[in-house]
Amino acid sequence: MSRSIDYGNLMHRAMRGLIQEVLCDVADHGLPGAHHFFITFDTTHPEAQLADWLRDRYPTEMTVVMQHWFDNLDVTDDGFSVTLNFGDAPEPLYIPYDAIKTFVDPSVEFGLRFETHSDDDDGDDDPGEGPGDPAADDAGPEDTPQDAEVVSLDSFRK
Repeated sequence: MSRSIDYGNLMHRAMRGLIQEVLCDVADHGLPGAHHFFITFDTTHPEAQLADWLRDRYPTEMTVVMQHWFDNLDVTDDGFSVTLNFGDAPEPLYIPYDAIKTFVDPSVEFGLRFETHSDDDDGDDDPGEGPGDPAADDAGPEDTPQDAEVVSLDSFRK
């Protein structure tokens, strides 16, 4: 049996570590300048915590914005909790890093997208082959399993 380096899993962990480090800095010092985040996460993740009415409204995924008003940001090794305002109703959320699908800071045109590899096996022990190449449009998802790729910010521009 040959051994190989699991670049996909290593990249996934590094990208989640980057998000953790950024959120730790924001928790300690606030958002600098025009920075703000769009964070899309999987609401079906077993460790995601959100109000029932939010889960009913967003049964599969939800995008939250951390910009002008957020409170109680607490960053841990596994995820973060934050209270956000939904129509003048503050709601606490807990978002595990493993539930994050996209993390975007449009003020500096930075974004990450996490792809999940789904097939018949469990997938927890084999996160895929490696980070996807956004320019490699010839290969379909069945040809190249993708764990993570950098998202194009063109879709967020007006």
